[in-house]
Amino acid sequence: MPKVTWNGGTLLAPVSPVLVSCGTMEAANVLTIAWTGIINTIPPKTYISVRPERWSYPMIRASGQFVINLPTAGLVRAVDFCGVRSGRTLDKFAACGLTKAAASKVECPIIAECPLSLECRVTDEIPLGSHHMFLADIVTIEVDENLLDHAGKLHLDRAGLLAYAHGEYFALGEKLGSFGYSVRKKPAAKSRIRSGKKTSGGKK
Repeated sequence: MPKVTWNGGTLLAPVSPVLVSCGTMEAANVLTIAWTGIINTIPPKTYISVRPERWSYPMIRASGQFVINLPTAGLVRAVDFCGVRSGRTLDKFAACGLTKAAASKVECPIIAECPLSLECRVTDEIPLGSHHMFLADIVTIEVDENLLDHAGKLHLDRAGLLAYAHGEYFALGEKLGSFGYSVRKKPAAKSRIRSGKKTSGGKK
């Protein structure tokens, strides 16, 4: 199929529009970040890219801490609001009906309505241009118990997470497979014939 060539831009999609909380329980802010992701496994590391003019930027820079909260599709209005309004003039937690809860290892709060919260400590700051990238260690994760089965396995498909693509929000939809399914061997078919027994219903 023919393609049209454009100049370089930020057209990578879908991405996760996360709610980043920062500050302290007494003086907190929340902002929406789409420029985030995983950059290392051991140790687990992530990043967020923030414009220096954002109200949250000096909070994160001073404390060296933030929390990445993964929102559900039901929080889409809060995600959009926290991305276009500033914490300089209002309490976005109160405006969006979001609940602050104490984190385990950082001073900034987690958002109780989000099913997963990644508590992070900044290790490096990299000025890139319009944004500064905060590289961080993921020091602990708060997980909603409803996403775990009886064996403690995480079922993230139950969360109904939100996605963002080119200025629009989407709910994650149909599951198509799991990691490695294309090369995974199928389980051997069970024999229908019991050892030493006939399966025919006829008489001898």
